[in-house]
Amino acid sequence: MAYIGKTPASAALTSGDISDGIITSAKIANGGVETVDIADSNITAAKIASGVIPSASKPFKNIIINGDMSIAQRGTSFTSNGYGLDRFVFDENSDAAVTVTQDSDVPSGQGFTKSLKVDVTTADTSIAANQSCGVTQYIEGQNLQYLKYGTSSAENLTLSFWVKSVKTGIYCVRFVKESGGQTRYETPIEYTVSQANTWEKKTITLSPTAGSTTLITNSAGAIVNSNVSGFRIMFTLAAGSNFHATNNTWVAGSDKFSTSNQVNFVDSTSNNFYITGIQLEVGTAASDFEFLPVDVNTTRCFRYYQKTFEYSQAPVDNAQKFEYHSITPFSAGNMAGLISYYSVEMRATPTVTVYTSGQSANGTGKISFYQGSAWLNAAVTVQSGSTTKSVHLTGGSLSNIVLAQFNYEASAELWL
Repeated sequence: MAYIGKTPASAALTSGDISDGIITSAKIANGGVETVDIADSNITAAKIASGVIPSASKPFKNIIINGDMSIAQRGTSFTSNGYGLDRFVFDENSDAAVTVTQDSDVPSGQGFTKSLKVDVTTADTSIAANQSCGVTQYIEGQNLQYLKYGTSSAENLTLSFWVKSVKTGIYCVRFVKESGGQTRYETPIEYTVSQANTWEKKTITLSPTAGSTTLITNSAGAIVNSNVSGFRIMFTLAAGSNFHATNNTWVAGSDKFSTSNQVNFVDSTSNNFYITGIQLEVGTAASDFEFLPVDVNTTRCFRYYQKTFEYSQAPVDNAQKFEYHSITPFSAGNMAGLISYYSVEMRATPTVTVYTSGQSANGTGKISFYQGSAWLNAAVTVQSGSTTKSVHLTGGSLSNIVLAQFNYEASAELWL
């Protein structure tokens, strides 16, 4: 269109010329606004709506500790019922026997380097009504208050993990909201191992109203706010009929390990079970696994178990490397005790087992003392003054002591 009269002078369009609401998202072409178009500091915390950054993007989203099975302070192979890789315990109550190991068989291309392996060494082909076995992690209640259990705002949880087994079929994960002075609630949820000897990723969503109940959203569903166990999950491998319950349905009470569809994993010595990449997070969708730096992952495990031995050394008498203390005599050349500080403060005052350094006669529970001319071993006890921060050891009244050598392990696990 031609102008009548003089051509208008050109001038830059300013924000003052544009009425509020004129430019909408529908009028901005895809790619029209680039990073370079946004001035530094224009995006502030106040301009980010609540919920824009989901929980899945926040640090420490994974409720499970050592879900990648990378930390194994106690060792890498276990044949007894009890502890295994850090933060995991093997509960076995059957006529079977298994070996639990840290293994390097992992799903390809996922970033994992270790898995937990359960290998059946003695079979139990007929699980009795009161028998069971599985792998469990207990979780401190005070770490879970943001789940808002016990209120109408209780959060959904999503569990994801990688699993591989010779034995296909239906398995269960047991979810337990501990009592903590309230009512204990449990539910098993099924998943299927579809292909033998093949890594498969599984995802399970746990609703606070699973089974259309309101148990968790009532006040009795609250998670205890302290350093005791408030929640746990168990990867069930076998469970007798006394422990069966309805799939994905909260019930009051205890010991609901599986549904009646659960396979008997321990029915053959040919069976093995691998698991890694366990992540439990808020929400109804599984996000990518949260890999933590090894120092952070290890320190989190120290709260529940730590040792003075080097990482690769399983606790044993006469280890070649040990904790070394120079001692100032208490009085008249006598030594009544010494203090060792933990790497991090532990969950509770731990159970401490002392190991000799081997400078003299063997004997668990002894410290090697140097008297200036000779070494001797003396039995020690843990004094009542020990705390979550340090252990106080006493070897009685020993004269002319100038050095002490020893190792110990300290356990404050939630299942003890």
